[in-house]
Amino acid sequence: MDISKSSRHSKLTGDFAEALVLYWLSKYGFECALVDHTGIDIIARNPHSKEIMGISVKSRSRTPGTADDSITIPADSFKKAQRASDAFGCRPWFAIVVDAKDTIRVFLLPMDHLLKVCPIRQRGSYWKVSQRYLDQYWSDEEIKIFEFRTETVRWWKTKPPNRVAGGFSPSAPTPPGMRVRTGRFPKTNGP
Repeated sequence: MDISKSSRHSKLTGDFAEALVLYWLSKYGFECALVDHTGIDIIARNPHSKEIMGISVKSRSRTPGTADDSITIPADSFKKAQRASDAFGCRPWFAIVVDAKDTIRVFLLPMDHLLKVCPIRQRGSYWKVSQRYLDQYWSDEEIKIFEFRTETVRWWKTKPPNRVAGGFSPSAPTPPGMRVRTGRFPKTNGP
């Protein structure tokens, strides 16, 4: 299926990713809140360790052919996450959300571990998502992972028809004497 993303897709991807991570944390007993602060997007208390987490969410929605491209986390993201976490008395974490092919994957890990796994290079840190790296992440106990398999069961193939209750209508207003065929009512031969 061809995918044509909306002009606001990047913003919506970010909003979705933040809500998804927030939901998943809450589902598993983390007290958490979305915050509008430079450097972190979510503050959460881990019910297992009592640690307060300042989470920066990074997300990407990949088109066909780019599913294995790495996710660039700009170098200044780490400084911003550290400053914000210091201000709120929490440990900096990163959530990396990738929508590629038929899977949405979420990786959640402390910033210091992210920097060990993916050290900062010239432009930033590169979270790789090819199968080789996914296998490494799966075996790393410090990286928390959840994923969803997605399937578009039914969607538009072309421009959708102009619909009215129970049937189709022409694009222009219906002229007098013309009836809209619905399949529910018998045809009429006139006004």
